[in-house]
Amino acid sequence: MGILNSSKKVKGKRQKKFVQQLLRNLLQKLFVLLLPFTFYLLPSALQAQEAPAENWAQFRGNQNLTGVSRSGLPKALKLLWSYEAGDAIESSAAVVGGTVFAASQKGELVALNLQDGSVYWKYNAGKPIGESSPAYAGGMIYVGDLGGVLHAVNASDGKGRWTFKTASEIKSSPVVDGDRVLIGSYDGYLYCLNAQSGAQLWKFKTNAQVHATPAISGGVAYIAGCDEQFRAIRISDGQEIFNISSGAYTGASPAVVGLTAFYGTFNNDVLGVSLNAKTVVWRYSHPQRQFPFYSSAAVSGVRVVVGGRDKLVHCIDSRSGGKFWTFPTRARVESSPAIAAGRVFVGSNDGKFYALDLTSGAKVWEFNAGSPISASPGIANGRIVVGAQDGRLYCFG
Repeated sequence: MGILNSSKKVKGKRQKKFVQQLLRNLLQKLFVLLLPFTFYLLPSALQAQEAPAENWAQFRGNQNLTGVSRSGLPKALKLLWSYEAGDAIESSAAVVGGTVFAASQKGELVALNLQDGSVYWKYNAGKPIGESSPAYAGGMIYVGDLGGVLHAVNASDGKGRWTFKTASEIKSSPVVDGDRVLIGSYDGYLYCLNAQSGAQLWKFKTNAQVHATPAISGGVAYIAGCDEQFRAIRISDGQEIFNISSGAYTGASPAVVGLTAFYGTFNNDVLGVSLNAKTVVWRYSHPQRQFPFYSSAAVSGVRVVVGGRDKLVHCIDSRSGGKFWTFPTRARVESSPAIAAGRVFVGSNDGKFYALDLTSGAKVWEFNAGSPISASPGIANGRIVVGAQDGRLYCFG
């Protein structure tokens, strides 16, 4: 009799465990289905994921790396001024109030007047500055160089405050969160430094170069890596919260909207990743043109816009990974799009800078720079600033 009772108890426990697991699986599937719609319920969160009208303070405009500005723009754009930097501009300019901060392969960080392009000051990094975009916070400008040094410079006068040396080149852009600045290096580490002093607070080792810029949301840094892993790292102590496989090498930086991250890979696809379920919700790829995505995505509402090495600009449904539209250029699109006033602004290696209608993908304007534009635009105060590989920085408004 005792053995029989014991057998019933074991069977009951197994049934209970089975039901609990079944419920967990059902809830997870339900969450994944509903996840793409959650940001409609969070207008205040969406505001935080757009750059304010007056500032484009870092790569992609904000900590979430969404590439969206609240700035108004005239319907008819014209070239207001240009500045000759002396060598290729591959990074995105920062715009803060009436000042533009731009960097070039010449190794100079320069501060310009947004109104007329006149020079306020120049800072010599000593090494070329590649894809690392300047970031502004707390009266300082941060930028990395190809010698592996992160520079902190006074925004007011261009005087150096401190430098921090990594063991390899820096192509990642710095992101400032409170009193901390995060930067990736080709030495395989993501670093967290004190923003005022440059003292190292922690470093996190990945299995390959850290090319991507970290997206920050809710005290967590998200990086899509060259080691094919997408990682969530707690900013307070540098501890990894989770990682999932992207299935491919990734050069793009993730855009984070609500509880979803979006980024492209060298496996010719764009991913929508659930940060809560810790899984890939969808994968998008063009049915005919199989080329890598190096450009970082811009996200506005249900639209994810990203450039491809297939010479196309792609607009993807953030809920399902389905295609809204594609726009053809004549060369690779490595520039990361920016969105403002219902339009998409993006450069192409065909030497043109395009404005596209966000809803339809129709071209509404273009400018022929005559040199590849792989840099990403910055938008603020009714103006757009973008650099080209011939070293010229353009301002439109």
